[in-house]
Amino acid sequence: MGRILIILMFVTLLHFDLNPLQIVQNVVGSALMLLVSIGYKTKLSALILVLYLTCLNFYQNDWWNVPSHKPVRDFLKYDFFQTLSVIGGLLMVVSLGPGGVSMDEHKKRW
Repeated sequence: MGRILIILMFVTLLHFDLNPLQIVQNVVGSALMLLVSIGYKTKLSALILVLYLTCLNFYQNDWWNVPSHKPVRDFLKYDFFQTLSVIGGLLMVVSLGPGGVSMDEHKKRW
């Protein structure tokens, strides 16, 4: 159940722009999140996604470089901490594992 909630949190991070770089970011992030959601190589894909989202978060949502009188600072700060919460959820998956309902656990029973 927890992986499903992390997926719903991740969907809020997707930006549907026609920028080629944004399309690549959405495809890579969605592919890794799909692996987390079905539970295949969960810890590895969640760890890669944590590193990927951390780098993107500090690069794209650098609210500390925007003057405090500009409204865009608040939006960047909101996006920064929203992404940080997804990273925290993925770190829980990395530390606790995928759970009982996953491809990884199903492979152990074979």
